[in-house]
Amino acid sequence: MTTRIEHDLLGDREVPADVYWGVHTLRAVENFPITGQTIAGYGDLIRALACIKQAAAQANRDLGLLPAPIAQAIIAACEEIRAGRWHEQFVVDAIQGGAGTSTNMNANEVIANRALELMGHAKGEYQHLHPNEHVNLCQSTNDVYPTALRLAAFWGANKLLTRMAALREAFAVKADEFKDYLKMGRTQLQDAVPMTLGQEFMTYAVMLQEDEQRLMEASALMLENNLGATAIGTGITAHPDYARLACLHLSELSGHTLLTAPNLIEATQDCGAFVQLSGVLKRIAVKLSKTCNDLRLLSSGPRAGFGEINLPARQAGSSIMPGKVNPVIPEVVSQVAYEVIGNDVTITMAAEAGQLQLNAFEPVIAYSLFRSMGHLAAACATLTDNCVKGITANRERLHASVENSIGLVTALNPIIGYAAATNVAAQAHATGGSVADIVLEQGLLSREQLDLLLKPEELTRPRWVTV
Repeated sequence: MTTRIEHDLLGDREVPADVYWGVHTLRAVENFPITGQTIAGYGDLIRALACIKQAAAQANRDLGLLPAPIAQAIIAACEEIRAGRWHEQFVVDAIQGGAGTSTNMNANEVIANRALELMGHAKGEYQHLHPNEHVNLCQSTNDVYPTALRLAAFWGANKLLTRMAALREAFAVKADEFKDYLKMGRTQLQDAVPMTLGQEFMTYAVMLQEDEQRLMEASALMLENNLGATAIGTGITAHPDYARLACLHLSELSGHTLLTAPNLIEATQDCGAFVQLSGVLKRIAVKLSKTCNDLRLLSSGPRAGFGEINLPARQAGSSIMPGKVNPVIPEVVSQVAYEVIGNDVTITMAAEAGQLQLNAFEPVIAYSLFRSMGHLAAACATLTDNCVKGITANRERLHASVENSIGLVTALNPIIGYAAATNVAAQAHATGGSVADIVLEQGLLSREQLDLLLKPEELTRPRWVTV
């Protein structure tokens, strides 16, 4: 393997001649063999870094700080990365010490070496175009890295929103399909009062719709950035007009209107927006898992459980029990939810651990946040396509549960009174008889009165009936 010699403050190192990264990246690879997941696995983060470096080059060119040929080479290299090239050159581990410095250095070196090639120079000939002096001009890891995390998180949230919307629509379609399927509702896993299966499924759609709104609100916070803050927010080494111009160019490149934080010192050290976004992801995870718990209960059996709905069979469920099919899709979604809840704890602790003018733990915040969003999006997709769209209902079983339920007595409460209704419920429970038969036996109501009070279409909405 041929190599080239690169130099940093610790001395000289040999770097493989054909790679676009350099000595700073090499040391990071050696120092942080943590997860085995490099930042190359997070395409949105790489594209966000390229957008930021391109916006910086354009701003510095406009300010006369960067010669046009150098600026153009940097811009061209960034354009290639934004298009998906050279991502494999981003080789540092996602979790790293240094507050993201290794990620920023990795980006600077890849962009510089590709730009050198475009100018007709060899990799490592930094006297013509330097990773720090040119690619990183008017910047610091402490404004580049958090801005990249925010932009990538915004994109990730949008992808999750798309998957959530598809899942919501799938539940809404089922709600319409099941709108006339009468069943018993349950509280504390005990019979409550009648409802329709459509009402039950529409609940899941509404829950998702609410969470979509909360996610949009939280992701909007990601559009505020601290570019121009440099080291701690004072803007040292940056041109006075750099922050405004860099934000303007970044808005154009990303396709979103970004805002410069009103106080860059605060924005450089505060990770509150990441905590809020993670909190919303946890909320989504909790409610998705609750929904999946319901689907597993409603489909339990098929003969010894609730058996009210059927989930599509996706695979054999047992290596020993022939014919067994398990609710594997809801199970995997719940496992993703548990992971997201754990990630939220990690993000919370990392945000709390920030000290004075910088939070050094943003890499683990990024790692946890991206995994939560990516895995939730994948979970929503498989729940939509491999489960919800194929759900069917057992209408006869649903009807029978209503006919045999003691919970029907609640509908008679306003007419016969709580005490009499309690007595009817107790007798029905003790004898196994139906509520209607016991009411008739006791002469509390006539058949005509009962038929009016227990009409299926009247049992699932507000009413006040006098007999």
